[in-house]
Amino acid sequence: MDGLKAIHDSQKINYRNPFGAVEIGQKVKLSIETNKDITVALEFIQCNGSLTNIGMSKEYLNNGGYKYSVEIDTSDCLGILEYYFILIDGYGRVYYGNNDERLGGIGQMYNYKPIPYQITIYEKAEVPDWYKEGVIYQIFVDRFYNGNEDGTILSPKDNSFIYGTWYDNPMYIKDSEGSVIRWDFYGGNLKGVIKKLDYIKSLGINIIYLNPIFKASSCHKYDTGDYENIDEMFGTNEEFKLLCQKAKEKGIRIILDGVFSHTGDDSKYFNKLGKYQTVGAYQSKDSPYFKWYRFNEYPKRYESWWGVDNQPNVEELEPSYLDYIVKSDNSIIKKWMKLGASGWRLDVADELPDEFIQEVKKAMNQVTKDNVLIGEVWEDASNKVSYSQKRKYLYGKELDSVTNYPLRENLINFIKGYIKSDKFSKRIMSVYENYPTENFHANMNIIGTHDTERILSVLDTRIELLRIMVVLQMTLPGVPLVYYGDEAGLEGGKDPDNRKAYPWDRENNEILNFYKRVVKIRNKEVSLKQGNLKIYNTDADVCVFERCYDNEKIIVAVNISNEDKDINIEGPYVDLVKKNNQYEVVELNNIITIQGYGYKILKKV
Repeated sequence: MDGLKAIHDSQKINYRNPFGAVEIGQKVKLSIETNKDITVALEFIQCNGSLTNIGMSKEYLNNGGYKYSVEIDTSDCLGILEYYFILIDGYGRVYYGNNDERLGGIGQMYNYKPIPYQITIYEKAEVPDWYKEGVIYQIFVDRFYNGNEDGTILSPKDNSFIYGTWYDNPMYIKDSEGSVIRWDFYGGNLKGVIKKLDYIKSLGINIIYLNPIFKASSCHKYDTGDYENIDEMFGTNEEFKLLCQKAKEKGIRIILDGVFSHTGDDSKYFNKLGKYQTVGAYQSKDSPYFKWYRFNEYPKRYESWWGVDNQPNVEELEPSYLDYIVKSDNSIIKKWMKLGASGWRLDVADELPDEFIQEVKKAMNQVTKDNVLIGEVWEDASNKVSYSQKRKYLYGKELDSVTNYPLRENLINFIKGYIKSDKFSKRIMSVYENYPTENFHANMNIIGTHDTERILSVLDTRIELLRIMVVLQMTLPGVPLVYYGDEAGLEGGKDPDNRKAYPWDRENNEILNFYKRVVKIRNKEVSLKQGNLKIYNTDADVCVFERCYDNEKIIVAVNISNEDKDINIEGPYVDLVKKNNQYEVVELNNIITIQGYGYKILKKV
């Protein structure tokens, strides 16, 4: 096979048409070019795992090369279809497959075992515009605001402690084995969220995502004690209903955090500590909840989330559990949506069976079609494998959106200089290629959450880098999420340091005003909410991309170096980031200078 050259670029329509994920039944044309007249076949792995080999037609190119093409039908495939090419020259055989990073685009040749390309095949499903075009504000309720006039703490829990001041740094009190023995609280509550709705609205936010708010022992509430009631320290069910009503009046939707892979051991379902009147699974095999849990040696040894024994795992497909959480007319999913919630975020979606997630989505649709279901997934959700099963998150019957942790990782690596713009672009384009369009535009674009270090701390408190991060987050496709306090300059390392109380009256106004300015630009420009994505080839320290919708075009450019960089863009454009309250018009000189650690958001005029 000496001298043989070949190219297939899965992200260019002259090699793969149409681009990206396709709706089931759509035909896909695949092509590869070579510099020699050889025999080429396409080998693809069907969604059911079967292997199919088909020949390809040949045409001559003006440059003296050859192009081989074939059209495949996706009518019988729902899921992930994989493919690569077999190149035969006489008695020699090589393969052309995906690059070794599995990022799509231009591939490479292999002597054996090629890495295949991916085509995601899905059923059509629509995500509501209020979500796709929104901006999310994530609230850890205990740490946000105490809405009581006198500042009293609602219903403090036994064996817990309350911080002396709102501005104390969080801490855990643990035993010698590392288990928390006294939970800590600041006193934030739902009244506080209601009182701060005007502030949230002033940020340009139209969606609030609440960390768990149901009754539980801990401050974080991921150890649910009672799904039917708001935790007493946060308020009442009626106050939640009022929050949804008041938020709706201001054009804000509420999304709840659903923790359904496990409960707390201190719950009315497990009742290990005997605090509830119910007969829990830990107390008796005759408990109505006994079948919910997985005991290895009753009652002392049971399966728990990541071995944390205060969070026993549940059997999600146990009929009585499924009925209670999802299916019945008064199920937990339906109850809280009827009280005003517009969607759910599923905690640790990888721990939940696909059948369970599908039932959740069905139940939500029975209440209202105008809902959103988000899954906590830390990797590429289109090809995620958990417990040896390829997940079906994005095939059209489960999740509308996933937590876009890959974007956070890539933004940090690019902005801190660990990767260059070419690698950053490839990683963004890989997700664009693998996700159905609706899901790609519904991605929950995060740069900080309760599970990560504060973004300002990650960026070594360098505000100039944070500005670049925020510009990219707010202008790339997806739904940006602001973790409470990030917009105010909160710093913090790992849990619990990343869960400090919001710094009321101590905000960093430089950062806060910048957030408001960039969110306002996103909310105003249709291209930034609905436009397609095109990334330009640029200097290694510069990222430039285009968002285009109908005849509207916006160019975003950032420079992560301390040196000025010139880029060539056909003008004229208006710079949407105002200077001295005036828009700067970029004339038709084509050369635009991006200052060191600078950024431009340019709109075609």
